[in-house]
Amino acid sequence: MLATTLAGVFSITAAAIFSFAFLSKVVERMVSLSVGIMLSTSLLHALPEAFESQADPRSLFATLLAGLLAFFMLEKFAILRHSHHHEGDGHQHAHGHDKHEAGKAGWMILVGDGMHNFTDGILIAAAFLADPKLGLVTGLAIIAHEIPQEIGDFIVLLNAGFSRLRAYIFNLLCSLMAVAGGLLGYFTLDRASNLIPYVLVFASSGFIYIALSDLMPQMQRRSTLRETIPQVLLIALGVCIVLFLTHKRHGG
Repeated sequence: MLATTLAGVFSITAAAIFSFAFLSKVVERMVSLSVGIMLSTSLLHALPEAFESQADPRSLFATLLAGLLAFFMLEKFAILRHSHHHEGDGHQHAHGHDKHEAGKAGWMILVGDGMHNFTDGILIAAAFLADPKLGLVTGLAIIAHEIPQEIGDFIVLLNAGFSRLRAYIFNLLCSLMAVAGGLLGYFTLDRASNLIPYVLVFASSGFIYIALSDLMPQMQRRSTLRETIPQVLLIALGVCIVLFLTHKRHGG
């Protein structure tokens, strides 16, 4: 439960700090680092852990496929909803209406963020139940991805009229949903350990999808050699961090 709490609080606090200073540069660096951490956590640890269990490999691959398609549909729905909210001509959007829409967007972000954190808590609990070192790197992968996401959410809240302190407090309250998810995941999966491999595979599908369809395309827009070299080095650093933490944990 400490891991879920730290993951939420750390990402929210970092997002608040980073949105006040050197925002764009930090986000760019975090995206590259996140790719390395998320892919290595999924491909080098979570998936091997799941496939070393007694679960049927065909069922695990089916779960992986279902997870990838589910994340695709979730993203598609989010894009369509975003597009719908911005349809119509400018004459129909008065200033007061825009402010109202921005306020609604802020509360929608909080609801979505709370649900997302709840799911993260379940995933961290499943990873720790499977293997403590896997739980460690899963928490790290979630933190690495959450910081850029929380920065984006924080900016939306400020745009919706929230003060900086109010945005931070509400985001912090949403992060506590990770603790609720962690508690539910721990006590549920502890009694149904046969479900853990499937949760790990589903979590991996999310990490892989986010890294390949969301984060890496952002990196591709930076095409010069001067921008590419730091990206490659930061991806490698992310992989090395995961390998170091798991090796250290295994050796200890």
